[in-house]
Amino acid sequence: MAPARHVEHGAEELCPEGAALYERALREGHVDVEDATGAPCLIDFGLLHPSVEDLSRLEPVTPATALHRLLRASEERIAQARRHEERLAETFEPLMRIAGRSPATADTPSLRVLSGTERINGAITEAMTEARREVLCVQPHTGLNPQRGTPQQAAALERDQGLLDRGGRIRTLYQHTTRHMLPILAYYERLHGDAEARSLDEVTDRLIVIDHTVAFIPANEDGTLALEIRQPAVISYFATTFDRLWRLATPMYPRAAEQPARGGVTHRQRAIAALLIEGHTDAVIAERLGMNVRTAREHIAKLAALLGSESRAQLGYLIGRSGILDQEE
Repeated sequence: MAPARHVEHGAEELCPEGAALYERALREGHVDVEDATGAPCLIDFGLLHPSVEDLSRLEPVTPATALHRLLRASEERIAQARRHEERLAETFEPLMRIAGRSPATADTPSLRVLSGTERINGAITEAMTEARREVLCVQPHTGLNPQRGTPQQAAALERDQGLLDRGGRIRTLYQHTTRHMLPILAYYERLHGDAEARSLDEVTDRLIVIDHTVAFIPANEDGTLALEIRQPAVISYFATTFDRLWRLATPMYPRAAEQPARGGVTHRQRAIAALLIEGHTDAVIAERLGMNVRTAREHIAKLAALLGSESRAQLGYLIGRSGILDQEE
């Protein structure tokens, strides 16, 4: 017999399947992902989240923490806020007695797995709403040009401008390959406030640090999972690493600095030369520098012609003899 279809409902009225599964998760500390198939509401409402140690398991968020988040969301719906808050309190009061945990403000996890683009963006937006000081971003080139006017960009523009209006600042690191991308530059032109961008040959994977209190990093390759980190030592490490990269980076916005050629070799060709002598393939070089393989090969061909190389092996030897990498400051 096929399982009954789950009927959508609000968080103030947990379905019987969801209530039973959540109570079991609170008692046992986790449930299997398959167990939540009949009660997707628990993930939608943030009552269960993937385990950091084992993604095949779901761990319960304490009722106090879940209640706190849902109440904050309800405040934005002013017309029904009072009724919504009362019903939430009635629903979660018996669950909190089961857990017997401390208040929500003292129970915020230092590491949380976020599943799905919507939940990731929602968590970032929530953190940005509370930000007052500074946001640090590393944005590696994905090969896709940002499209102006998309809902994602509109939401990002609103939350970024909100921070700037509160007197905060935004610093972002890109790869050199994005320095002249018009959609990126146009985005910054639409912001008003202390927003600055710089670029490097290579950057780390995507990173967002908000007010030195919370950070977001990818948890898988396709970006459908993310880690929300609130551990002070880890946040400090991210911020220190960012500052060191920032000092090495070339200004990109609001005032772009030129990257002059030296001895007939461009800055980008020197970056490629450094990776060539390490023995990397064209595909790896292209990925690390944020360009397509064809562009990387064109630069390699120009470099070979400049140095008079007739083979890949000879090119590495000539790069070492030429001293072009010694010109880096």
